[in-house]
Amino acid sequence: MTARAIGQSLPRRDGRAKVTGTATYAYETPVDRPAYCHPVQADIARGRVTWLNTAEAEKLPGVLAVLTEANAERLASTEDAELAVLQSAEVAFRGQLIGAVLAETAEVAREAADLVEVTYVEQEHETELTADGDYDADTTGDVETAFAEADVVIDQTYRTAMYHNNPLEPHATTALWQDDGTLTLWESTQGVHPARAKVAEVFGLDSEQIRVICPFVGGGFGSKGMPHANVILATMAARALPGRPVKLALTRQQMFSLTGYRTPTIQRTRLAADRDGRLSAIAFDVAEQTSRIKEYAEESGKPSRTMYAAPNRRVAHRLSALDVPVPSWMRAPGECPGMFGPEVAMDELADALGMDPIELRLRNDPDTDPESGKPFSSRNLAECLRTGAERFGWAERGPRREGDWLVGYGVAASVYPVNRSPESTAAIRFHGGRYTVDIGAADLGTGTWTTLPQIAADALGVPVGEVEVRIGDTDYPNASVAGGSSGMITWGSAVVDAALAFREKFGTEPADGDEAEGSVSQNPDEERFAMSAFGAQFAEARVHADTGEARVPRLHGVFAVGRVINPRTARSQLVGGMTMGLSMALHEQSVLDPRFGHVVNHDLAEYHITANADVGEITADWLDEHDPYVNAMGAKGIGEIGIVGTAAAVVNAVHRATGVRVRELPVTLDKLLPGLSSPGPRRAT
Repeated sequence: MTARAIGQSLPRRDGRAKVTGTATYAYETPVDRPAYCHPVQADIARGRVTWLNTAEAEKLPGVLAVLTEANAERLASTEDAELAVLQSAEVAFRGQLIGAVLAETAEVAREAADLVEVTYVEQEHETELTADGDYDADTTGDVETAFAEADVVIDQTYRTAMYHNNPLEPHATTALWQDDGTLTLWESTQGVHPARAKVAEVFGLDSEQIRVICPFVGGGFGSKGMPHANVILATMAARALPGRPVKLALTRQQMFSLTGYRTPTIQRTRLAADRDGRLSAIAFDVAEQTSRIKEYAEESGKPSRTMYAAPNRRVAHRLSALDVPVPSWMRAPGECPGMFGPEVAMDELADALGMDPIELRLRNDPDTDPESGKPFSSRNLAECLRTGAERFGWAERGPRREGDWLVGYGVAASVYPVNRSPESTAAIRFHGGRYTVDIGAADLGTGTWTTLPQIAADALGVPVGEVEVRIGDTDYPNASVAGGSSGMITWGSAVVDAALAFREKFGTEPADGDEAEGSVSQNPDEERFAMSAFGAQFAEARVHADTGEARVPRLHGVFAVGRVINPRTARSQLVGGMTMGLSMALHEQSVLDPRFGHVVNHDLAEYHITANADVGEITADWLDEHDPYVNAMGAKGIGEIGIVGTAAAVVNAVHRATGVRVRELPVTLDKLLPGLSSPGPRRAT
């Protein structure tokens, strides 16, 4: 009997290629006589280009062309304003593309771009987010009466910062137009088929005229989920040089204005409860920003609708259109920022009640989904909290003092929905005694190269060593984007369907060349059940009593994520998410100067992220959760839930240690020192 492949802790199939440097990324694609593109960007927040002098740039030896609004091709579709590159002299945000230099080398292109002279007519701009204005509210029950009659009310405002994804591999493209009018893009993307569809729309092409190739991605965290303006510019530049491939890799600084970011949020969070800690009302009003030229809404209120049992609920969003770059997906959009305020507020409520924060959460764990009334396909949040408390040593949570360090533990809960796209197809072919699975999926570092063969092997009933996969190319069957923790769920469902079709047609002794396809089929259980992954994060915080320096030597997470396909890659994803959450709590913040609409710390020297020295002991465990309703594998997404509750757990731990409640991220010295230096106890009660 063949051993089950799902559940084996197999090493990454792409690991050797990556660590030996043989994995080819988009910018490294070997092509003949490449030209290099470097953008010219606006340095005002709003206005219009009145004069763009390219003469000096064009004189520089090695410059092949300079593209501007005056000579760039007209795009077939400008409906997506972010992608309407060089179509107008209008400037909507600082950093917008207003030109590009094409040259024989990247160095010459960059030097020439600096020689382009630009004059503008500037307009008044608005770049600061406020909480003022009307909100779009969704209300259940009589929220205000519940607050008026409650024994205990928490009413606080919490803020999360602007964050930029900053994957290790910058956004990069190699573009080549062939003589027959077809286009090949070697692209760093989370979805080759979605990228092809968008480029085809913008340039008025049939999808069959475009091939997008992406075997490896050096990280994305959502920022490479859909094409940004740089992809359109590279494609446009390649068409301006017929027969020559063009390479474009954004600099780290350029990524801060061109490839999306997480909007800052202002979250007024209110909780109403009786003396026993039973919630009677939850209200969450959040203000966020978008760009004036393109709307993107971070649905931060989603988890408040379903996380805890409360008969009266209000969730409201306000979206401000500002003169800023276009925000976009960042790991766990909505849930990540949206769980910060509520989970810190739950800690504040526990303090007000004199109750264990875990017990408070357990008392408000709903039996059915509060929003839809549907039963949960599985909801093991309570077990995550209990198991995590035992393994972390929650009973010793403090506060206590060890020398000059104030020590405390914090906890927060996390949730992320089970998402699945209806659009994916897989093909399985037998040849030479082996099975090959073709699907245009992406592996942005999550382990797709490894886990898809495990799924296919189990569905076919063969050893995993007999299965190969081919991914990352639009020549393979259509696959959805790697986003929303939906990739493996979606692609795996298509692979299982293809395997079942293959066995039905050819049995267990196929002949060379036998092939079958499968796709994502309708799951009727999605209408019957509410489906989410859950987790609990625990943090130990240490704060120096005199300097206010905050450290987190321990993080622990326990998750209920269905069936784990590969423990090795799963743990990597969960630990990676928690590390990003720690970064969000203590370090990350994009500082925007409102005078110029410019992120001033736009590099990794000043945009601080959690580094190895900041990460002590980070552990991630999961429950043995059986959920037969979510999909054929019984799996839930794991790429994003790790980040969701981590920042709140850290803030709650800092408060336990010091008695200082930080409600605006990140936790920095200026927010701690006033409380540490004031008279009275330096610890939580």
